[in-house]
Amino acid sequence: MANIEEDEGTRRDFLFYATGGAAAVGTGAAVWPLINQMNPSADVKALASIRVDVSEVEPGTQLTVKWLGKPVFIRRRTEAEIDEAKNVNLDELLDNMARNDNIPEASADDTNRSLDESGEWLVMMGVCTHLGCVPLGDGAGEFNGWFCPCHGSHYDTSGRIRKGPAPENLAVPPAVFVDDTTIKLG
Repeated sequence: MANIEEDEGTRRDFLFYATGGAAAVGTGAAVWPLINQMNPSADVKALASIRVDVSEVEPGTQLTVKWLGKPVFIRRRTEAEIDEAKNVNLDELLDNMARNDNIPEASADDTNRSLDESGEWLVMMGVCTHLGCVPLGDGAGEFNGWFCPCHGSHYDTSGRIRKGPAPENLAVPPAVFVDDTTIKLG
């Protein structure tokens, strides 16, 4: 008789574990599509890193490209623009941080915001840090850099906020020269 009770307990345990396992697999199969939809889509993954040919950009002009759905300003600055950016007293800046993804926690002096050692190339997100508008470039505003006409934010020739409601400098995305004429974003 004791042998029959042991067999019953074993069958009951098996059914309990089998039912629990099936429920776990069923729950996982039902929840997986909900979790998977939060992953980036294929087009976003494809644009996570782009290469930009800058061979045609002349000093004093800029190229605007789209990266991760946002505009990026790539400016080849003139000597006058570089000198103007380097001769700014950092105590006058509204934001003293470089906001450069390539150099975390750096000060906002021009060498920490430009892409190359000479300071000729400046790469920045073309999104005003106030409410996300796209600033006008080519020497616009009171500081000869960029100007957001929507709310009056003025940026200098290094993309640093100098006047207006914007709280931060224009962000510098992850960027690097892969050769003499190609910049990789991302």
